[in-house]
Amino acid sequence: MPLRIFNNLSSVIAQNRLDVNNRNLGEAINRIASGNRLTGSKVNAAEKATSELLRADTRALRQASKNLNDGISLINVAESVLNEQSGILIRLKEILAVANGPIGQSERDTLQLEINTLREEFNRIANTTEFNGQKLLNGALASSVVTNQHVIITIGLDSNASSQIDLNSAVNIASTNTANLGLDGVSASTFDSTTDSLSIVEAALDIINGYRARIGATQNRFTRALNTLNVSIENLNAANSVIQDAHIAEELADLTKQLLLVRSSAAMIGQANLVPEGVLLLLQQ
Repeated sequence: MPLRIFNNLSSVIAQNRLDVNNRNLGEAINRIASGNRLTGSKVNAAEKATSELLRADTRALRQASKNLNDGISLINVAESVLNEQSGILIRLKEILAVANGPIGQSERDTLQLEINTLREEFNRIANTTEFNGQKLLNGALASSVVTNQHVIITIGLDSNASSQIDLNSAVNIASTNTANLGLDGVSASTFDSTTDSLSIVEAALDIINGYRARIGATQNRFTRALNTLNVSIENLNAANSVIQDAHIAEELADLTKQLLLVRSSAAMIGQANLVPEGVLLLLQQ
């Protein structure tokens, strides 16, 4: 290589290599510090896109899991209040059984007072029970409600019917107030009315039990769907980890390599800067 005063090509080459090695060292440090392999200038675009899609799917399924947990909570609330209404109906049967015995009118009036009180509580439960602002027992969960007012729980990655559960179709709970169940006519005032009232209460109890059976089946379905979602989330996370997570042992080996290259490049710049001194040696001779 010829000796030059103005252009030290060896130094320029060494400086360029030092810049490259410094960038590579910074990327190696970034990968280790972040734990993310998909950083820096040498990222595979296809892997990056796949990783982002997996991340998006994972987040969508996590939200679906939250939706299912909310659905299970809603179902639990509905079941608990239906259990209370069932208890009221059982108490009504007990009262009517007493009224069927040889008792006087004053005793019947006392029993009727309790019946009226229980009816009021029965209606209060039906009209006020809600979950997160959603009424549960006033007919809002009946399948006869207009479609755009149905309670829909999204459990998938899209808006297809297979990724949604229509709660109204699943549980189909009509209004459980006394008027809808025919309990307004329950009376212990006479022996005949008591006998008829027993049949009414029995029919209402059958209806409530039917609602509770559908709620139990739906609760089991939600639990199974939640387990499936959690497995899917786990698998998506594992797939994304293979693509995105840095292999620390490999990255540490690369870090050591880049450190050596940076130091050797810096040392060679110092050596290259001594080359023009050869011109002075020639001029001194």
